[in-house]
Amino acid sequence: MSSVAGQLPLEGMPRRLYSCTPSRLNTWLDCRRRYRFTYLDRPQPSKGPAWAHNSVGASVHNALAGWWREPYERRTPLTASILLTNGWINEGFKDVEQSGRWLGRACDLVSGYVATLDPTDDPVGVERTVATRTKVIAVSGRIDRLDRRGDELVVVDYKTGRRPLTQDDARSSLALAIYAIAASTMMRTPCHQVELHHLPTGEIVEWRHTDESLARHLHRAEDLASEAAEADERYRAAVQAPPGTTRRAPQGRRETVGPPEVPAEVDALFAPSPGPICSWCDFRRHCPEGQAAGPDRQPWDGLAE
Repeated sequence: MSSVAGQLPLEGMPRRLYSCTPSRLNTWLDCRRRYRFTYLDRPQPSKGPAWAHNSVGASVHNALAGWWREPYERRTPLTASILLTNGWINEGFKDVEQSGRWLGRACDLVSGYVATLDPTDDPVGVERTVATRTKVIAVSGRIDRLDRRGDELVVVDYKTGRRPLTQDDARSSLALAIYAIAASTMMRTPCHQVELHHLPTGEIVEWRHTDESLARHLHRAEDLASEAAEADERYRAAVQAPPGTTRRAPQGRRETVGPPEVPAEVDALFAPSPGPICSWCDFRRHCPEGQAAGPDRQPWDGLAE
């Protein structure tokens, strides 16, 4: 029997592993329309402008990663400030004055934070990519920092947002749990503890998983992956272009790329999840439901002014 392009797997046939990151799984969980725009539509629908709070977060993460790559004698608060200044991402701010003010704040954050660290206590990994697989998923992600404490590994994730964190943020994080599982698998070393280091307050929020709680997170990831994989296959079967045709993005930065037309039954698989978070969505311009769910935001509104 000849195969049909785009058909779903026959019943009983093994399904290809769903390759993903925790971010992809969380996007599917949060809003399926945003998932489609992010991971399936090609060319990708045009995004809105950059967010200033994301620029701050990325700049801080890059500076802290660079700090650990310096020789011991240069791992000082001043070096952290220099690294941040040299790598400052100047996108999304209202004006040069606001960017400069936040650069100063961010320098205080990173210099104050690294002052609490032992510069000779090298992490096992910085911006370390880890991966694992099951019968359902092949999942990978990048850890901000992986420490060794005694005979175990500890996952450390930096946070720069204005919202205070709770222990539940660490306990319920799918990403942190997957990082712990993947790190333990790759390095053959137990990893149960995960930590959120909130630089604005200096607070460290930690959670110690059990083998059972990590297994629950992994099963949850598999369930999400199975749902997303089935929707992906139906999308690709419906949107597959005829042979010899290509959907091209318009030339020029000012032109907007919209999402492609799909059958109603496929569009229903990627229904939006309207809520307050829609005000911060990169694809807001393409989503009437999201526009109705919350007001427009300026690119710098996420800063704690």
